[in-house]
Amino acid sequence: MTTTAPGNPNTSTTPTTPAAPAASPADPPLADRITGSLVGAAVGDALGGPVEGYAPEQIAERHGGRVHGIVGPWNGDRWRTARPIAPYHKGDGHVTDDTLMTHALIRVYAAVRDHLDAYSVADHLVPDLMTNPRWIPELEAEALPLHRIFLAEKWLVARLHYGHVDPREAGAGNIVNCGAAMYMAPVGLVNAAHPQGAYAEALDIAGAHQSSYGREAAAVFAAAVAAACTSGATPTSVIDACLALAKDGTRAAIEAVAEVAARHTDFETALAPIRAAVAPFDTVGPDYRAPSLGARRPSRLHTIEELPVALGMLLVGAADYRRTVLGSVNYGRDCDSIATMSGALVGALHGAAAVPAEWAGQVAEASRLDLHGPATVLASVAEEVFARDVRRRRAHESAFASLTAAR
Repeated sequence: MTTTAPGNPNTSTTPTTPAAPAASPADPPLADRITGSLVGAAVGDALGGPVEGYAPEQIAERHGGRVHGIVGPWNGDRWRTARPIAPYHKGDGHVTDDTLMTHALIRVYAAVRDHLDAYSVADHLVPDLMTNPRWIPELEAEALPLHRIFLAEKWLVARLHYGHVDPREAGAGNIVNCGAAMYMAPVGLVNAAHPQGAYAEALDIAGAHQSSYGREAAAVFAAAVAAACTSGATPTSVIDACLALAKDGTRAAIEAVAEVAARHTDFETALAPIRAAVAPFDTVGPDYRAPSLGARRPSRLHTIEELPVALGMLLVGAADYRRTVLGSVNYGRDCDSIATMSGALVGALHGAAAVPAEWAGQVAEASRLDLHGPATVLASVAEEVFARDVRRRRAHESAFASLTAAR
C-alpha cells in the first residue's frame, strides 16, 4: 500500500486543465453516491446502536453468535430504565445521534449553499439543535435534538451559545472523541473527488466542536468520503488518500490497522488483530465502559479508535456493504460510529444499490425518517458549491494572469 501523497498531475509549465478520468459504466454518478453514502451511514448507525459499548465476545453471547442484521435493544423491554444507556431505545432499526447530527449538518449546507466553517456551526447548527423539535427515534418522541445528543455535543451549545467563545477555538477543552468525525460525511460529499478540500473544510468546521486528534479524525474522515467519490476509487485508494493527509497518531494508527486488515477477508478473523493494531493509539483502554485515566485527552501520539477501524473494515470487507458494516458492528465498542463511517464509505464508493434495500426500508420506517430527502438536498447543494468554486477559480486565474502578463 502506498503512503506517498499524490503529485501534481499538471507538470507542464503552461497552465492546462487535466482531463477528467473516464467513468466506467459501473461508476455511479454523484447524486447516487451521495444517496448511497448518507443512507449507508444511517443504516450502519442503526445496526450498531444496540450493541454499542460491548466487546465482541459479549455481543456473541448476547445474540447467540454474531449480529447479522437489525436487532432489538440489549436489555429488551427494559431499555427505558436499564443502565448504562437508559432511557434510549437503541435497536429495532433506530438511528442514533450520529445520523441526527449528520442530517443537522446537511440542513446547515441547505441554508448556507456554500462551503462551511466554524462560524456556520455557531450561526446555524447550534440554533437548530436548540430550537427546532424533531422526531428522536431513541426517545420515541418529538424533542429538541439538544435533549438527545451527549455531553461532547452539548459542548457546542455551552461554548458557542452561552460562552460566546470564538467558533474557531470552541472545541478546545472538550473531551477528544469521535463526536465531530461521526457527522462529517456531508463535508466529503460536497467536496466529492477533492480530498484536500474536504480535509481543510472539515478541519475548520470541527474546530468548533473538537481539538487534537478528534478534530484531525473529522478532517480525515471527510477526506476519505471525498476520495471514495472519485471515479474508479477502491478501498486502497481511499486509505492512500487518508495517509496523504493525516497527521501524527491518526496517520500512524490508520497505517497500522490497514497493514493488518489487508491480511484478512473475513471480519471474524480480523476482529482481534484490528483491535490489537489500534490499541497502542487508543486512549480509552481495554474496557470501553471504564475508560483509562488518560482517556480522551489531547495528544499528538493518539487517535480516536473509530476511524482507523472503519477504514480497516472497508479493506476486510472489500467495500461490500454487508461484510464491511457487519464487521464494524461486531467489533463492538463504539460500533455505531464505526459502522456509520464504514457504511458512508461503501455508499460513496458504490452508490445506493450497495445498501441492502430491506435494511434501509426497515431503518427509515422504524426511525420515522426520510433517508433519501437529505441526500437530494445535499446533491443540489454540492452542484451549486462546485459551480461557485469554478467561478471563483476562474476569477483568480484571471486576476493572477493580469499580474504575470508580459508588460
